[in-house]
Amino acid sequence: MRTLSRLENLLLAALAGLLALAVFGPAVSQPASYHAFADQRAWLGIPFAMDVLSNLPFAVAGLAGAWALWRAPAGVISNVQRAMAALFFGGLVLTALGSSWYHLRPDDAGLVIDRCGMSVAFAGLLGLAAAGRVSERAGAALGLAVLLLAPLSVQRWSQTGNLLPWLVLQFGGMALVLALACIRPRLAALDIRWGAIILVYAAAKLFELADHEIHALAGELVSGHTLKHIAAAAAGWPVIAALGRLREARQNAAGTRTLKTQSRRLARSA
Repeated sequence: MRTLSRLENLLLAALAGLLALAVFGPAVSQPASYHAFADQRAWLGIPFAMDVLSNLPFAVAGLAGAWALWRAPAGVISNVQRAMAALFFGGLVLTALGSSWYHLRPDDAGLVIDRCGMSVAFAGLLGLAAAGRVSERAGAALGLAVLLLAPLSVQRWSQTGNLLPWLVLQFGGMALVLALACIRPRLAALDIRWGAIILVYAAAKLFELADHEIHALAGELVSGHTLKHIAAAAAGWPVIAALGRLREARQNAAGTRTLKTQSRRLARSA
């Protein structure tokens, strides 16, 4: 096996630092009022209806992404990037299911399911970023590492009450995406607008933090947590758009080759 490149070594060092922080950092407790969401209205027998139903965009994005990935031309996207994209879109569907289950009766047990679904999407997203900016094997390794370590961070919180590993995964993971977005993309990289994903994630966190304030300002029509779900689901669309551009490029290239072939035939017949 060839030695690690400079970027691979830097990524490995960053991961080691985040892992050390998660394991040896100070314990952080989840706020006691975490499950007290602003909008507690029921609708058609669905408790906390807005926070439950607002998970639908995750499922829509996940299924739309799976369809776009299936339609992507063979051979124009690497196997690693295809696998990481599939993991990401599958994670969005799992997030829709897990978050809906949690919001039907918000408690710690449901939150474990919710966060485990989210961790699959995180694994795919981080794997895509590393594969596009560092190397294929870095993307595969990072995606697999997050897929294994994220559920452990949820288990750690569930058993000890220490939320720090999960926070490191969330915020450290997005910091990694931001850093990777600043690196020149590889020639074979899927053309994902990472800046849009980062902005969407930041907006989702702000909506989450201002749950009650937005609910009050909106006259109790919508809450910040409901908007958080909608904003976070939008993170799937830059990846879907990248797959769409890939397919269009292949179709345009095929059309150009067809025109050139027809022109040559016409020239010969003339």
